[in-house]
This record gives sequence, C-alpha cells and structure tokens, in this order.
Amino acid sequence: MERLQPRALSVLVGLAALTIALAGLRGVAGIVGPAFLALVLIITVYPVRVWLVKHHVPGWLASVILLLSVYALMILVTLALVISVGRLAVLVPDYTPQINGYVTDVTAWLQDRGVGSDQVNAIKDSFDVGSLVGVATDILSGILGVLSDIFFIMTLLLFLAFDAAPTMKVVGTLADHKPDVVAGLASFASGTRSYMAVSAGFGFIVAVVDVGALLIIGVPGAFIWGVLAFVTNFIPNVGFVIGVVPPAVIALLDGGPGLMIAVVIIYSVINFVIQSVIQPRFVGDAVGLSATLTFISLVFWAWAVGPLGALLAVPLSLLFKALLVEADPDARWALPLISGKVPAAD
Repeated sequence: MERLQPRALSVLVGLAALTIALAGLRGVAGIVGPAFLALVLIITVYPVRVWLVKHHVPGWLASVILLLSVYALMILVTLALVISVGRLAVLVPDYTPQINGYVTDVTAWLQDRGVGSDQVNAIKDSFDVGSLVGVATDILSGILGVLSDIFFIMTLLLFLAFDAAPTMKVVGTLADHKPDVVAGLASFASGTRSYMAVSAGFGFIVAVVDVGALLIIGVPGAFIWGVLAFVTNFIPNVGFVIGVVPPAVIALLDGGPGLMIAVVIIYSVINFVIQSVIQPRFVGDAVGLSATLTFISLVFWAWAVGPLGALLAVPLSLLFKALLVEADPDARWALPLISGKVPAAD
C-alpha cells in the first residue's frame, strides 16, 4: 500500500499534465502542424545532402540543393491541390439534377414503407450537393490551407536546411553522454524517412494507376481523384476508404450503379495489391507501430492538430515513441506492446 499511493498519485499528476499539454497543443496547432511538416520534409530529403557531400559538393551548395528540392516538391503538390480543388468545385454542381433525382427516389421509397413525412423531409433537407464529396473537399482544402501559409513554411525550411548539418554534428557529439536519446532520435529520423518516402512513392504509383483506370472507364475528374489517392495514401488504415468514396459517388451520378461498382472493384484491387501486399514489405519494421495503435494515433493527431495531423500521424507517433520510450531504458519494455510483435529470442 505504501508504494501504490505514490504510483497512483504519479499517474494522476501525469494525466493532469497531459491534459494541459493537449490543450496547449490544440491552441497552437496552426503552428505545430506546418512546423512539423517542414521538419519531416527536411528529414525525408536529407539523404540527398549526405550523398552530395560524399561526392565532394561544398556543404553550402548541398544545403541550397536540399532546400530547392524541398521547395520544388512543395510547389508541385500545391499546384496539384489548387487545380484539384478548383476542378472539384466546378465538377460537383454539374450533377445537381442527378443528385436531386436520387434523393427523390429514396424519399419515395421511404414513404412507401411507412416512414413519416416529417422524417422524410428532414432526410431530404439534409442532402446537398457538396456533402456527398465533402470528405474529399475537406481533405484537399485542409491541406491546401496549410500549404497556403507558404511564407512561414518556406522560411522555416530555409533555416532547417542550413541548420540540419550542424544539428547532426551536435547530436553526434551527444552520443557518448546521452546514447539512448541519440539512438531514439535516430530511430525517429530513420522511421520517418522510410515511411514518408515509401508512402510518397507508392502513393504516386497508386495515383497514376487510378487515373489511368478512371480515364479508361470514363469517370469524370480522374486527375482530381488521382491527387486525392496520393494524399490519402499517407493516412493509415482509412486512407483507402476516404479516397474511394468521392469517385464512386461521381461514377454513380454519371454512369449509374454499374460504373460505381467498377470503381470500387478497381480501387479495391489496386489497394490490396499495392498498399496491403507490396508497400508493407518496403516499410518493413521501420515504423514499429501496431495496426491498432496506428489507427488510434490517426484519430488522436487528427483531433489534436487538424487535417494535417491525419497525414502526419505516423511521424508524430514515431517522435513521441522515440522521446518517451526508446530514449528511456526503463520504458523499453513497452516496445513490443507498441509494435505488436513478440521480441526475438536471444
């Protein structure tokens, strides 16, 4: 009993501190999200600078090339999102007659089965054109909203690009004094780099295949849905569902149930082969998060940071795992619980 009371008190104090920290995090989410995005981009592209330096490129020039590479990546993604949001805003209203027709059919079907007129009218009034593809609009617009703060992100990237090398040297000097912290940070950087690089690579492949398939079967807005597929590939577990619903709805409105079923089947096959079979083999054990914990982290970071938190859920979780578990020898017993894998026998 003498040990239980202090331990319970420590847990309560920890929970109270966590609650305060989360309230503060939500209050500064508009800064934390873009700042962490800039950090993740630098970490992902940093091997380019290492390669250049090994090939006798001056350090300052390697940092400039690193910075320009990240800038080019951001500009390409921003342009793709701007075009997609604009085309989506033009595309959706064109299907107002079809949507109204489906709503009328559904309300008539409900009335035939004895549903009251008040309830039917409430359901009918709740439908609007934008809500049917609102998830796609929210995601694309949310990410575009973050990238629209381009001055802050690009300025931060400028400092990060030139501070990256000195910071790495400083961290290296701490290895003798704080080996566990350095090892944890190295694990975070390696896991983040693997996750982001593989997700971007396979997201591009999925987007290209999706666009090609949608063009062949004649679904409008193929480029929009390709950009959405690329973005949602960074969202673990539910990204595929978010990516398939909007084009399936448009296919239903444009070509009927047959075209919608074709879209669902094509997306399901592509998702299973690329995202469920091939992609995990390339990521390997770098992430070290169980499927359940990954889903919980997705919900938590989306709540704490906003739409960008859903895209950066895995890197954010890797950072906290590195700082709170991997950097603390007394807490490493939790690593098998976090990864969901039984440690190998000695």
